[in-house]
Amino acid sequence: MSRAKVFPADWYDGKVAVVTGGGSGIGAALVTALRGAGATAIAADLEPPSGDPDAVKLDVTDADAVQALVDEVVAEHGRLDLMFNNAGISLIGETQDLSLAQWNAIIDVNIRGVVHGVAAAYPQMIRQGGGNIVNTASAGGLMAAGLLTSYVMTKHAVVGLSLALRSEAVAHGVGVTAICPAAVNTPILDKGEIGDVRGRDFFLKGQGIRKPVDPDALAARVLAAVVDGEALVIEPVQARIAHRLFRLAPGFTGRASIRFVAKQRRIAARG
Repeated sequence: MSRAKVFPADWYDGKVAVVTGGGSGIGAALVTALRGAGATAIAADLEPPSGDPDAVKLDVTDADAVQALVDEVVAEHGRLDLMFNNAGISLIGETQDLSLAQWNAIIDVNIRGVVHGVAAAYPQMIRQGGGNIVNTASAGGLMAAGLLTSYVMTKHAVVGLSLALRSEAVAHGVGVTAICPAAVNTPILDKGEIGDVRGRDFFLKGQGIRKPVDPDALAARVLAAVVDGEALVIEPVQARIAHRLFRLAPGFTGRASIRFVAKQRRIAARG
């Protein structure tokens, strides 16, 4: 993890943020970091943390519910400065084993969930004269790996949405950033497994990563990136190197991906 840049101590003071998927993982780390920096952060989640007065139950696949939450936040606080479209799910396994229902589920959460957040927050930010939209993608949204096909597809969509919107939004004083980390030490590493592929082994051992990214360190890095107006946050350094290699030598990385899938199949076969 690269060292987060230092941003003005009062930059987040008084700002109002919504973080979807804010009950755990990257979302929870973002909520903590935002509050520590002086912002009001609403943790929106299907399973919101109990005892948190600024936590709300939210299903990001429900566009009306996302819009209602944004409207409520604006009615209470007068504005919405930061929208973190962070909620997401993963599916790991052979593509032929995915049911149509599973395809629809990951599209609904990972793509439509982000679209719903953008559709609700972006017009409000234009009206108020500024703001920031931060979409959680993945290193998988910049590169491609088999056995993670549906997830990679959705995260590529999030990166594309973010970069395209960024070129429009600048004229309205709205910043757009996409978070693109490799494996982060969150519960998602142990979810979404299909067949014999083991999620944590897939993300760590199979990709040669010694330890997952710390979510708190990632959150600090993201807050600095938003202040600096960065387009992409790619962590850790191994992910940045892999991304450059993917762009410079697509044939080489394509062959490496084939070998990676073969290795994962051998690991799964051994149990």
